Amino acid sequence: MVESFLPLEKLTEKLGSRAFQELLALYCVKNDAEKLKETLTTVKSVVLDAEEKQVHIHQLRDWLEKLKDACYDAEDVLDEFEVEDLRRQVMTQRSIGRKLRNFFGSSNPIAFRFRMCQQIKKVRERFDEIANMMHKFDLTARLDDCSWRIVHEERESTHSFVRPSDIIGRDKDREKVIEALMQASSGESETVSVIPIVGIGGLGKTALAQLVFNDQRVEEHFELKIWICVSEDFGERQIMTKIIKSITGQNQGDLDIEQLQRILRVCLNGKRYLLVMDDVWNEDPKVWDKLKSLLSGGAKGSKILVTTRSNKVASIMGTRGGTTGYNLQGLPFEDCLSLFMKCAFKEERDKHSNLVKIGEEIVKKCGGIPLAVRTLGSLLYCSTDEHDWEYVRDNEIWKLEQKANDILPVLRFSYDQLPPRLKQCVAYCCIFPKDYQFSSVYLVQFWMAQGLLHPLNENDELDDIGMRSLKQLCSRSFFHDLVRGFEMFTFKMHDLIHDLAQLVAKGEFLIVNSDCQSIPKRVRHLSFVGANASRKDFSSFLSDLGRVRTIFFSINDEKVSQSFVRSCISKSQFLRVLNLSGSAIEALPREIGNLKHMRYLDLSRNYKIKKLPNAICELHSLQTLNLEECLELEELPKDIRYLVSLRVFEVTTKQKSLQDSGIGCLVSLRCLIISHCRNLEYLFDDIDQLSVLRSLLIADCPRLISLPPAMKYLSSLETLMFGVCESLSLNLSMQLEGEGSHQARNTTRPHLRKLLIAGVTPLLELPQWLLQVSARTLQNLFIANCPNFTALPESLRNFEALEGLVIGNCPKLSSLPEDMLHLKTLRIKGCPALSDRCKLLTGEDWHKIAHVAHIKLDDEIIKSSDI
Repeated sequence: MVESFLPLEKLTEKLGSRAFQELLALYCVKNDAEKLKETLTTVKSVVLDAEEKQVHIHQLRDWLEKLKDACYDAEDVLDEFEVEDLRRQVMTQRSIGRKLRNFFGSSNPIAFRFRMCQQIKKVRERFDEIANMMHKFDLTARLDDCSWRIVHEERESTHSFVRPSDIIGRDKDREKVIEALMQASSGESETVSVIPIVGIGGLGKTALAQLVFNDQRVEEHFELKIWICVSEDFGERQIMTKIIKSITGQNQGDLDIEQLQRILRVCLNGKRYLLVMDDVWNEDPKVWDKLKSLLSGGAKGSKILVTTRSNKVASIMGTRGGTTGYNLQGLPFEDCLSLFMKCAFKEERDKHSNLVKIGEEIVKKCGGIPLAVRTLGSLLYCSTDEHDWEYVRDNEIWKLEQKANDILPVLRFSYDQLPPRLKQCVAYCCIFPKDYQFSSVYLVQFWMAQGLLHPLNENDELDDIGMRSLKQLCSRSFFHDLVRGFEMFTFKMHDLIHDLAQLVAKGEFLIVNSDCQSIPKRVRHLSFVGANASRKDFSSFLSDLGRVRTIFFSINDEKVSQSFVRSCISKSQFLRVLNLSGSAIEALPREIGNLKHMRYLDLSRNYKIKKLPNAICELHSLQTLNLEECLELEELPKDIRYLVSLRVFEVTTKQKSLQDSGIGCLVSLRCLIISHCRNLEYLFDDIDQLSVLRSLLIADCPRLISLPPAMKYLSSLETLMFGVCESLSLNLSMQLEGEGSHQARNTTRPHLRKLLIAGVTPLLELPQWLLQVSARTLQNLFIANCPNFTALPESLRNFEALEGLVIGNCPKLSSLPEDMLHLKTLRIKGCPALSDRCKLLTGEDWHKIAHVAHIKLDDEIIKSSDI
């Protein structure tokens, strides 16, 4: 179960915060709240002792569950104060003087105060009862002692986990699998043959399949390559939908079975294809036989590569009369040791002989399992304290029996080293389906919506705290397959880590499928999996959603019943996160406006939705709103300006102009992404009012003509991107009307750190305003696919912070500025004249870049192997 310490700590912190103290005093409940805080402090002192002893005392386990439930319910009550405060701020902003109606309504301050006094009193009495119960367990007061945890230094950067250089010791395995793929089918009647890769969890089956899939020989041998992750989802419809999406990039989940079959036949017809089915669990031969018949339309020599932990799956799916599968074995000791050292040591000079010796002893216990080796190596990264290494070597985990398909004890050990908040960050990820591709920005916002991020001081940005937490988990190998983008990076969670998250979150999280019969009252987070789950009549137990905080639809772009969505929304009073991405809904119920605790709403990839109810603007606590690729959305709701807490907003709309959209009034906005707006020509003039905006990304807006002049006064802007805006002029009027009288504007210029311009056809040179707002701070500059771009400014020599320069497909650019002495990384591609001038030693511009540490020209590394 999720530990009780953190919910209790969160509640205590909230009651003790200065802002909340002011709210409690305003509504005359401060005395009761102080008594509640005292009780919580007493209970908190013994919780850690109770957590350890609950394994042996059943009643104590029940007591911790009651405590945790009480914490969550109390948090919902306290949340009411913040929700009411936001509502009153918005009412003041609107200047609506409906005083008489408000006096007699639920928003009457006297009525609200009375109701909340009663609620706080009930909460206090509940905790008093829990505190009285704890005395019979003879618990010892303890603080959270972090001294035994291994001190871990975060890695400097992340990289893709599946690069061949990162996968050690699988060259022979790759060659054997590729050899099997290249062989002709053993039976003349077999159009497609199946090769299973079998092995216990953590051996690297998926990594091996990726190595094979991306090999150049495989690329040349097969006309078509398809990759799908299966996991427990082996339904005919779901598999066909995934295959079609992998081939065409299109979501066809709302089609019926016969339509999907026709499309699949067309996609595979006469082509020699390779299909990788990753992480298969289905052990029903009838289901596989039915699916295999649908995959027989390709050319002879087509292959299906399957990864699975089950020998039975391999036996069922393997080609009859042919191979029964490739049994993947553990890595040899030397390879394991090499992997461990690579993960554990930052520098070669850190490899002290004693640490190496202890490391060898640790590796011997890992059984040749790469995930175990990588996890422990990452755990010890940069620790030179022998006690840390000995603590791992001599730990009790090595005495635990490793059962088939069980979670590796090493993973639980690594999880146990995490601070409480990071543990919950991991546990909450179990609400996402296996093989889910996370986005760094949105996972951080998800954690924020769940209250898992806490500032250490008033100046801490929650986004920064979340990103540091994420990077720490990545460096400890809780996430993998990292791929860096411009402003965000994507990654996945290993299926064994996902299993661990489900284990520790058991009781609070529920995956709802067609077999589900009820929703226990203690469940706070729901994930509906598969179309059958969304279509089944759940009316018999949807009444138990009163405590639910998260509803996640993972239905592979299949249509969700409108009435089902409405029922979920109307019965989830304390919902904080609603993910309806790709659910093919055509309208959002008006009842959405009643979810006053909502922090995170994802409506992305709903291609048929045309309008959003204005009631969505009543969600004053909403922090994240994702409307990406809502391609038919005609316009934004008219009162969107009242989403006063919105921090991340991604929008796709058919509007021609956003001038009167109200986006400029979203004063809490940190990240604004405007994408796939095919009709958009104008933004909004009051963009400079977004005083805390840190990231602005504008992409795939082919008709966007110009930018508002106030762009240069985005005082907090750090990241700016323009991508595929073929009509856009980046030039601004350098003088605004009345600008001279606003002296403050001269001291509030942006401090850009990252700038990307790609696919902007009119661009000839970088505009002066961009150079002015980034001269002292710009660290990375990317310019790509700008066919008319001719020159970089000589003033770049004065950009002392500039470390990275990437130029791609700018054929008219023929030279670089002099004296870019601070530059550390240079990459040039698709610029023939420039590449020629930058040739090693002989190029006319080589003297300008000879000092740069990392240089890559047209896929050829000129300097440094670490680029």
